[in-house]
Order: sequence, then C-alpha cells, then structure tokens
Amino acid sequence: MTDLVFADELPAPGSDETAPKPLEPWVVMIVDDDVAVHQVTQLVMADFEFSGRRLQFLDAYSGVEARELLKSRNDVALILLDVVMESEHAGLDVARYIRDELKNNHVRIVLRTGQPGQAPEEHVIKTYDINDYKEKTELTKRKLITVFYAALRSYRDIMIIEQSRQALRRSIDAITRVYDSQNLRRFASAVLEQVTHLLGMDARALCASRVSAYAASNCEGHLKVLAATADYSRLLVDDEISNLPPEVKTALDRALIDQCGYFDAHHFIGYYRSSTDNETLLYMQFSDPVDAQARELLEIFCANVAITYESLLLREEIQETQRSTVFILGEAVERRSKETGAHVRRVGEISALLAETSGMRAADVEFMRQASPLHDVGKIGIPDRVLNKPGKLDAEEWEIMQTHARIGFELLSKSDKRILQLGAIIAHEHHERWDGAGYPRGLIGDQINIAGRIVALADVLDALVSGRCYKEAWEFDAALAYITEQSGKQFDPDLVKQLFDNLEAVHEIYRRYPDA
Repeated sequence: MTDLVFADELPAPGSDETAPKPLEPWVVMIVDDDVAVHQVTQLVMADFEFSGRRLQFLDAYSGVEARELLKSRNDVALILLDVVMESEHAGLDVARYIRDELKNNHVRIVLRTGQPGQAPEEHVIKTYDINDYKEKTELTKRKLITVFYAALRSYRDIMIIEQSRQALRRSIDAITRVYDSQNLRRFASAVLEQVTHLLGMDARALCASRVSAYAASNCEGHLKVLAATADYSRLLVDDEISNLPPEVKTALDRALIDQCGYFDAHHFIGYYRSSTDNETLLYMQFSDPVDAQARELLEIFCANVAITYESLLLREEIQETQRSTVFILGEAVERRSKETGAHVRRVGEISALLAETSGMRAADVEFMRQASPLHDVGKIGIPDRVLNKPGKLDAEEWEIMQTHARIGFELLSKSDKRILQLGAIIAHEHHERWDGAGYPRGLIGDQINIAGRIVALADVLDALVSGRCYKEAWEFDAALAYITEQSGKQFDPDLVKQLFDNLEAVHEIYRRYPDA
C-alpha cells in the first residue's frame, strides 16, 4: 500500500458551487395540544446543533394530526409526544401506530406528560416501544438539551446501521453481476456508498483508474471512473471526465504526478499502483474531519477495487483472445474452401440473435455467438478436390463431404471446455433436418439440439446470400422465400418465425459484417 503524504492544504474549490452543501437539519416533531409547549420548546432549542446539523420542527396539536403528518414523513428523527390530548391515551395510541402500523423503528419517541398518574412510567415503558419518559415539570433547558443529544445520537447511529445494511444488500446483490468491468462500476459504487455510511459521514466521492498497456491496451492511459456517489454518478455513464470540478481534477492530477495519496481534515485522495502499473485513485470530500481509522478503510477500499478491476480486465482480455481465436480458426477453414471470412461472423451473430429470441440466458447466448463459427471446422479433413469443386458433387464426393460433420465433432469433443463442447454439438448436428432427412444421423424435430437447429438456419441463410465456388449469391428475398418453403421441413418452424420477426436486426448484422 502506498504511504500517504500529509498535505498542508489541498487545492481550494474553484467556486462556491463546489463548496460542501449545508447539511440537512434534524427533523423533530412536537405533538402536544398546548400551543405554549410548542413555542417554549422551539425557543429553548433554537440554537441547538448536533453533528453540524440544526433542527427543523414539525408541529402537531393532536394524535390525529400527528398520524397524518407521519404518513408522509419518514425523516423524523425525534418525536416529543404528549400523552393526554383529545383523549387520555391519545399519545400512547400514536406511539403504537408508529411502531405497529408504520413499522417505523428508527424514530426516537420521548413521551412527555403533565399528568403522570394517568400514564404510570413503569407501565408505559414496559408496554409501549418508547425511548424515554419525562414529566413536563422536570424538563428544564439543561435536561431538554440532554434529551435531544441522547435521542439524536441514538437516531444517527441507528440510521448509520440501516444505511449500511441497505448498502450491504446492494453490494451483495451487485456481486452476483460482477462479471465484467462495466458491472464492476455499479458494484464499486454500491460499496463506496457503504463505506461512507460505515464512516458515519456525508461525503462526495469517486474512484478512478488509469490502465496500463499490459492490462488492456484498448483503454491505455485514460482515466476512467470506476465508482461514484450520487454527486458524480453521471460519470459512470460518461467516460469523458474532463468536466470534473477543477479542484477534483487538480487533486487527481497531483496524485498521478507524485504517485502518492494526500489527505487533510476534510479531503482524502488515495493512490494505489498495482503490480502491472495500473493506477487507481480515490477522491473523497467530507463534511466532518476524517480520522486515521477512516483513512485506513479508504485505502483498503481503493486497493481492492483496483485489484478486482485489473483481474476483470485481464479476464476480458483472455475472453476476447479466445473469441478472436475461434473466429480466426473458423475463417481459416472458410478461406480454405474459398468462402468469405465474414460468413462465420455473420453466422455467429445470427445464431446469437436466434438464441436470444428463443429465451436462452445471456451467458448461453454468448456461448452460441462464440461456438457457432466452428460449425464447419470439420472441413479441414475434406480434400480440396471435393471442397472446392465448382460443379455438383457426385455420389462418392457427396459422401466424403458429409463426413465433415463427424470430423468436426471428433475434433472439438476432445476438449472439456464448454465453448468447444457446444461447438462439437453444432458441428455434428447443423446438417440435420427438422423432417429427419438430414445427416449424419437422420435426427428429427426436437431430437436435434437447439444449437444445431439454430446454426442450421443461420448457416443456410448466409450461404444462400453469399457467393460460392459452385453458385452465385441469391437475392435476400429469394433466400427468405426458400426458408419459408423449408419451414417445418429443413428448419424448425419456430426458429423461422423468430427470424422473420427480427429481420431488421438480421439486416443490421449484414450491414456490420459485409463481405470484404
């Protein structure tokens, strides 16, 4: 972990707009039918402040009025609740309503009574979920201030726990979706929110990374936001971070140049450099001073996000290399048969489209995209005289050509990798027909794996509209007419319907991957 360097001062905010916003006040509700009680309480507590936050009072003069107010407010921290109002137990009814009906266990309830004999303290404390019981005669200014400190401190701590619990829930939920660097950004943001809640402070924060060429050349040298609190959440969508507030940009640039972190009473700029030279920065601006324990937690967060991000980038690089290898292999086979390399890419994309419309899971759709280009890999074992014959094959040559399905299956099934296992199924079954007249095994209908049925349709469509050594390219409409005629014969009729329902997406695939 990189040591932090104490900074006498950090860059001053560029304008008032970047200064910390005033903290929201504590909301206190007074429920009492005596107007004077409201007035005296607010007068006595007018200058009260706790944790940098002032007070905001809400007034209710009956139990009914209190209920109506509480229906629309979930931000009340403290309720000073009279017992006797429109009835002898109106306040107790309100307390029960808050806990039992509103299910609000956060607000602190202090019962105040001028007639303690009607609501004995022991009975009330035992029966009702309240937090304090005071006789009005004993609430001097000093004791009232003590009540406010105790109640608000308790409410603050409860809300910190609740916010941390919610943030932890979001984080745990996000963990299940962290399978790429984009999802890491959502996960890291949820954790960053949790960190600020655990610290018990309001903070504006963002975490950014600059990636080295070793980890991912496609974003080399660019500073990219990996996590952000609400103030900077737009940066998770917009990769261009030149619009950062000047003091934030200056602080990040300084950390990158000096290759170390800085902090003062209200700012933290963490810096972490990984073993592969990726640099990750964490900027946080706090309303309250941060202590050494908070800084240690923030450094751990910064380092772990950096390591996770680097691991995901490396995995994505490996996956992209795998995809590229599959395409290169498929294209090499197609080039040997003097067909266009774009054929395998289009078959992959059309197959993925049909897999998605068939209701496959996102992961399985991606497997179809990667495995389907291997459908004709068995042609590697077909002699050139057969593979590239310009005219119609004779019976012997056709028998040889048909062996490419078995050859492809035997080549790919030797691997235990899921993509190659799926590729083996596709290679073996993409020449089977819905009516059972296909090869090599004469499977019929649902006996053919859905992957084989999908690629059978995608492969024939693209073969028809592409030029081959033995034929000219067909017009797209003519190819569609053939597929319509063969629905229920050569092709799964449900897949044919899905193809026609998504023709615009199919045309887009052809626009993206034209023949060279």
